[in-house]
Amino acid sequence: MGISEMLLNLQLDSIIAIGVTLVAAFLIVRLTSRFLKNSQIKWDLDVTMVQVLNEIIKYTIYLIAAAVILGLFGINLTAIAVSLGVVSIVVGFAARDTLSNFIAGMFIFLDKSFRVGDIIEVSNQKGKVVKMGFRLTTIITYDKKIITIPNALFSTNPFINHTASDTRRVDLDIVIPYTMNLEEISKSLEDMATGCDWVLKKPKPKVIVRELIDVGVRLTLCVWVNDPWRVTEHRSALGKAAKKLLRDENTKYE
Repeated sequence: MGISEMLLNLQLDSIIAIGVTLVAAFLIVRLTSRFLKNSQIKWDLDVTMVQVLNEIIKYTIYLIAAAVILGLFGINLTAIAVSLGVVSIVVGFAARDTLSNFIAGMFIFLDKSFRVGDIIEVSNQKGKVVKMGFRLTTIITYDKKIITIPNALFSTNPFINHTASDTRRVDLDIVIPYTMNLEEISKSLEDMATGCDWVLKKPKPKVIVRELIDVGVRLTLCVWVNDPWRVTEHRSALGKAAKKLLRDENTKYE
């Protein structure tokens, strides 16, 4: 067998080994992900923990596969580690955003700032958390838009976890003319809100007088609900009911 044939066989063996390594890594990641999802359903595990654990296993397997492939080419991993020390500054500048997102993701998971299923709001974006990763958090908005947020954003901007509290207040601004009786209208609005089955009885609905303006008195009807995901829907329903009540009340003063 000639030298050229030996090199060809060596190259073919390396290509086959690389292919087997990549396929094995892909299959292990898929099987592990499926196993974790089935375990989460079977034993009712925390969704956030399962997703983070899946991320750790996935990246670990890919790193091992990369190390195996480099070893097939005879590349000394120790030498690479030493070389990384030389170029660490360059790589650090290039990957600083990825690193900051990774660190922020770890703190979110450890601090339990929010988890999958929570309703959060950051940078005027509000939605339900559907996926948490080390770099990115994915939310779905009320109108079904998918938004991907870098985790570092949560460490530099204040955010709201609407699910952290058992209840959520819904405010509706209302303007009534000076011809209407303020006390009667306030009482009627509170009674109307109390009659809505989705409004909590405690705390009780309350009308707050905000200010006097040219066209009348500005009020805010405050009610409490236990579903932060339906705040917009509840505010709309409250507005329709208030409009009907004010229209009926207005006929008494005509």
